[in-house]
Amino acid sequence: MQKFKVIQSFISSGKYDEFIKKIMNLSENKDSSYICVSNVHMTVEATKDKAFLDIVNNADITTPDGMPLAKAMKFLYGIEQDRVAGMDLIEDLFKTCTKEKKSIFVYGGSAETLRKMNEKISVEYPYLKINSYSPPFRHLSDEEKQQDIEMINNYKSDFVFVALGCPKQEKWMAEHKNKIHSCMLGLGGAIEVYAGIKRRAPRWMQKSSLEWLYRLLQDPKRLWKRYCITNSLFIILLSKQLVSVHVFKNSCK
Repeated sequence: MQKFKVIQSFISSGKYDEFIKKIMNLSENKDSSYICVSNVHMTVEATKDKAFLDIVNNADITTPDGMPLAKAMKFLYGIEQDRVAGMDLIEDLFKTCTKEKKSIFVYGGSAETLRKMNEKISVEYPYLKINSYSPPFRHLSDEEKQQDIEMINNYKSDFVFVALGCPKQEKWMAEHKNKIHSCMLGLGGAIEVYAGIKRRAPRWMQKSSLEWLYRLLQDPKRLWKRYCITNSLFIILLSKQLVSVHVFKNSCK
């Protein structure tokens, strides 16, 4: 999919349904691939870490998860970009994989999250072929990493949903490119929402780019810095890019 630069990250562009189609095609036509679901937090973190920026920009697809990214693409390029949120992708991929008899492996998340996820899937998608594993919440030895690779590959899943949190899950996917023979997607937060561990904002807040506020109100102690500081940095950096493009007529590519 064609990508466009927002600050320093290259974000894939297209209609929501095109993303679903491209993701399904990727699992069929490429032995090993990974997809980043990018929001404001990831975009700002990528400006601070060149290695992480390379991981995001080398992804086969980088979706505009947040409305601010979708709107930024309109301001910069005049593109009416759909939001492609992980919380929407996860259910549509469950549905599509059930219909097309594709299999999924979920790597990461707590044992309780995976238990609740599997209970819900058994009711909503009883014919979905899915496996899951909660790795230890610590640094893994090389031997343990190899065991996990072999375990995942032995299931021969079409997709691996990685739920380790940003930026750990993106780094994990990049490290395992060409080792994991599947299409990997970083969907940590989306799995928690699907499992009912966390709630999603009402539709009106999603459309108004206020989903971040809803999350902040649910977990202010952990998220205040991410949203208050990171969101401010995003506005500053995007404003600089907009001035460069529209005032000084510099290329934004």
